[in-house]
Amino acid sequence: MNHNLYLQFLGNFEHDPDKVLIDTPSGETYRYRDVLSTSRRMARVLRDTGVERGDRVVVQVDKSPQAIMLYLACLQTGAVYLPLNTAYTEAEVEYFLSDAEPRLYVCCPADVETARSLAQRCGVAAVESLGSGADGSLMDRVESAGEETRVAELEADELASILYTSGTTGRSKGAMLSHGNLAANSQALAQTWRFTADDHLLHALPIFHIHGLFVACNIVLTVGASMTFLPKLDAEQLLDLMPRATALMGVPTFYTRLLASPRLDRTTTANMRLFVSGSAPLLAETHREFSERTGHAILERYGMTETNMNTSNPYDGERRPGTVGFALPGSEVRITDRESGKALAAGETGLVEVRGPNVFQGYWRMPEKTAAEFRDDGFFITGDLGLIDADGYLHIVGRDKDLVISGGYNVYPKEIEQWIDEIPQVAESAVIGVAHPDLGEGVTAAVVLKPGESLDESQVLAALEDKVARYKQPKRVFFIDSLPRNVMGKVQKNALRDRYADIYRSAETVGK
Repeated sequence: MNHNLYLQFLGNFEHDPDKVLIDTPSGETYRYRDVLSTSRRMARVLRDTGVERGDRVVVQVDKSPQAIMLYLACLQTGAVYLPLNTAYTEAEVEYFLSDAEPRLYVCCPADVETARSLAQRCGVAAVESLGSGADGSLMDRVESAGEETRVAELEADELASILYTSGTTGRSKGAMLSHGNLAANSQALAQTWRFTADDHLLHALPIFHIHGLFVACNIVLTVGASMTFLPKLDAEQLLDLMPRATALMGVPTFYTRLLASPRLDRTTTANMRLFVSGSAPLLAETHREFSERTGHAILERYGMTETNMNTSNPYDGERRPGTVGFALPGSEVRITDRESGKALAAGETGLVEVRGPNVFQGYWRMPEKTAAEFRDDGFFITGDLGLIDADGYLHIVGRDKDLVISGGYNVYPKEIEQWIDEIPQVAESAVIGVAHPDLGEGVTAAVVLKPGESLDESQVLAALEDKVARYKQPKRVFFIDSLPRNVMGKVQKNALRDRYADIYRSAETVGK
């Protein structure tokens, strides 16, 4: 049996070839048959370039429908699709090319000369370009290429993609995702979120990330739905398009930007059936305000590069703010003690571990690191801290590396952040541990105020005084204009730790 993920999508291309798969706000439309024809010609170009089953294809291009066609071509030929953020520097790309050893590097047209130089240094055999306007050397070759109809025969555990983790601690690791991983997860999500061929998704996410590519696009391709490709987040444009759409997948920033528009109401969202948020926690206040304005409860889910999606709040039933719901069909989630690895009871905080067909094959060329991240019974240690409440909902309380150990006591940043965020003048906050000469780590808060509001450190500390134990209370509170975030909206606490690394070394702060 052929387990190539491409076959999970192919039936929809053949069933309704004249249906529009992708459209754009500028009026471009790509029918299923258009996408199939172009991706097949891309597959022929890949074969002519010498790309074979298992070869890596590094793709660092701007978002476009053609980039999705290239992804499909890689699946069809059995190549390993490796997308990179266009914001990566030359030094970062050199590391990825050296580590992945791809056969082909596809870049933006403006970056061809740099890409050729990098390819020569890293031993990459071929370089092509692909632009957001369907231009570039790859498209020039596609114009004269015939269609490749052969589909590579693959086992379920063969690689479909490698996605590099952000590398906030140490060098980036390549998470190896198989055809079986991606197929199982898109099926589980389509089932859980009730996606059908009648759905139309508003797609404003980047496609070098698991959320925009393997959640959003794979679900649409799995059920034969359609989507509008937006190059970036534009809240007003999203509101313009909602009357003809049914679903939106985003990060918390999407929803705060939408809430900032007076146009967001029950009328503009009347045709929508589902709003999904992930990649970073959504504030409870955002949940409440969005529900009051639109009548829709945002559905939060939990996933990561190594595992695709693990859990989701229910489609039917309570979508509980501050939680990420229940394990997806076929997946398991448990909470374990950080030291012993023993499973913990409901309500206890520990490491989040997951097991299922969605979990990756390991880290590219890092067998020791891979072995260290898995339990003997197959559970993957996510590095996230969480708890499962009495009703079975999973709560993510932070990253294990973000755990603050102050005076020998464990402090979970999420707990403190939730109390700070309840202060009326506060927009959001982040709690970190900073080296402290007496306590080991001092609990430290960075706070963003709402526009026009004022607050000082003593007022924040006073608000927390009767809410949490003294050892959990921040030793210092700083006010900043915005929290540092990556492209998917995750707060970069390592940047905050670097920023405040020396605050407890001065005499006036020691012992506070």
